[in-house]
Amino acid sequence: QVQLVESGGGLVQAGGSLRLSCVGSGRTFSRDDMGWFRQAPGKEREFVAHITASGGSTGYRDSVKGRFTISRDNAKNTVYLQMNSLKPEDTAVYYCAAGPLSIRSAVYNYWGQGTQVTVSS
Repeated sequence: QVQLVESGGGLVQAGGSLRLSCVGSGRTFSRDDMGWFRQAPGKEREFVAHITASGGSTGYRDSVKGRFTISRDNAKNTVYLQMNSLKPEDTAVYYCAAGPLSIRSAVYNYWGQGTQVTVSS
């Protein structure tokens, strides 16, 4: 069993930055590929970024490339999502997930509770 806890969300003006954190516990975190997803009201959950267990490879959805950076510190059992140049359309609940590397949310086995990100215009 894996427990994931996100933090770092909040209200920010357009153009601002936030850094989300996701702390994992319950098994060997360093063996898990990790992903960040988001879900806006009335919309389906969508892929944002993912990172391999070693941190050696990352992937992003097109709309966040160049603005968001995913990283991890396995010594701290933590994965991060640095979000810069935020836009109102980035407003959503952000979730971290552990599981096979994919852009599809259905293949991830473990999820955090989510953290709200709100970007005002």
